[in-house]
Amino acid sequence: MSTTATHNTGEAHDDDHAFARACAEEAGARLLEIRAAAAPDTDPRELKAAGDRGAQSVLADLLKRHRPYDATLSEEAADDHGRLRARRVWIIDPLDGTREFAEPPREDWAVHVALWEEGELRAGAVALPARGTVLCTDDPVPPRAPVRRRPRMLVSRTRAPEFVTRLAGELGADVVPQGSAGAKTASVVLGEADLYVHAGGQYEWDSAAPAAVAAHYGCTVVRLDGSVPRYNRADPMLPDLAVCAPELHEPFRAAFARVCPDWPVAEEGAGV
Repeated sequence: MSTTATHNTGEAHDDDHAFARACAEEAGARLLEIRAAAAPDTDPRELKAAGDRGAQSVLADLLKRHRPYDATLSEEAADDHGRLRARRVWIIDPLDGTREFAEPPREDWAVHVALWEEGELRAGAVALPARGTVLCTDDPVPPRAPVRRRPRMLVSRTRAPEFVTRLAGELGADVVPQGSAGAKTASVVLGEADLYVHAGGQYEWDSAAPAAVAAHYGCTVVRLDGSVPRYNRADPMLPDLAVCAPELHEPFRAAFARVCPDWPVAEEGAGV
């Protein structure tokens, strides 16, 4: 582990934002070590498994040492439904974008660390280790650049929604496939893209930290039915999401309604 990251984690243990950042940094450092140590002919399945195990071990250890009374929901650990009675739950994805992690030198993979507390996402960090970047809910927020004349719409490179071509046509957008929900959300947050749309299968750990960070940066984060995503539910599946620049939200909702008129629309206030 990085001595710097360990030192920062120790200093940050009383600050949930800083702790989330330090955890994401530490897990990211371990993932870079695992990737660098892998032989060029390593089976991608082995590299994926090593990354999942290594990052989960780092995060589990940090949470046990510094947040022993909080519950955890992780993609890489058994779900303890005691979390449903907990006041504070860390929702983590130790390696989001395992496919891309196992395809060096791709950079579109991430580490997600989020804190849910009493019904709300309170803190979160998304690390992009291959880019040397961590986005966190205590970052200063710079002014956003205007939305492009032709918006850049990010979608999964392996599971793009079937409606995406029609939606892009309605919005006059360019479709850009990319890995990792965290990496795609980070691209919107950083102004490298204007909209991220997903449908067809995700879980709370895929979007909790990205949603927390995106909201902190002033982006709009909604389910495709228009509701606010909810976390720490009994069933952690959360299959769809949209993250966009705030001025693109209404055009996106109108375009989506034209393309998918039969998609259920949430009642006002649903999901809050």
